[in-house]
Amino acid sequence: MKPENLAGVLGSRVPFVPATREKRLKLDLKAQGGAVVLHCQGRIIFGPESRALTDIVADVLPSARRMIVDLAGIETVDSAGLGELVLLHMWAEAAGYSMKFASPRLPVRRLLELTNLVAVFDAYGSVAEAMAAMQQEEVCSA
Repeated sequence: MKPENLAGVLGSRVPFVPATREKRLKLDLKAQGGAVVLHCQGRIIFGPESRALTDIVADVLPSARRMIVDLAGIETVDSAGLGELVLLHMWAEAAGYSMKFASPRLPVRRLLELTNLVAVFDAYGSVAEAMAAMQQEEVCSA
């Protein structure tokens, strides 16, 4: 029997609630200009969402060595998500990788400013700006 038919069998008093929840964070990797851009869409919150972000960065960054995390599609970040971003940034920096954050929406940007993380993170207004800063770092370090 299909799940949508359960409400009819059980009566109108029981609302239909899907057994699976839609993933709240979508992640998409693209190679661009000698780096990997991780486009994020949804919410970075406690649970599988923040774990998915950490897992993909931990899997890809060691071989790519340069990553831009595009936050343009992020609607909200909770305290656990913020902690994951800090952890990822610290790990990347300690390992000698280049990680930049780009395009945070106004609510996320305000959160970064409120927590003073905008001074810690390499955050840029666009992926292109982050890419230019990454290429400038490469020129300076050569």
